[in-house]
Amino acid sequence: MKTLMTLAFALFAATAHAESHGGDAPMSSGTITKVDTQWNRLTIDHGPLENLEMEAMTMVFEVTDPAMLEGVAEGQEISFVADRVKGKLTVTEIAAE
Repeated sequence: MKTLMTLAFALFAATAHAESHGGDAPMSSGTITKVDTQWNRLTIDHGPLENLEMEAMTMVFEVTDPAMLEGVAEGQEISFVADRVKGKLTVTEIAAE
C-alpha cells in the first residue's frame, strides 16, 4: 500500500509539473544564426526565455522533429517555444515572424 501511495504521489507531481511547464509556455523571439541539419540543431540569438528562467543570449537548441528545420534559414526572425526535453534544451514549437 505504501508503494501504491508513493506511485500515486509521483504521478500527481509529474502531471502538475507537466501542466505548469507544458503546452502553455510563452513564445519567445529570436534570430536563427545557424541551421545544423546533420545534428538537428538550431543556434538562436534569442530574448528572455521566461519558462526556462533564462536571460537573452545566443545558444544551441535541439529540435523535437527534424522537419522543423525545413524552411528555416540563417538570419530568419522566428517565434519559438523551448523547453527541457530529456535534459536537453529543445525547440518544441517554431513559427516564422
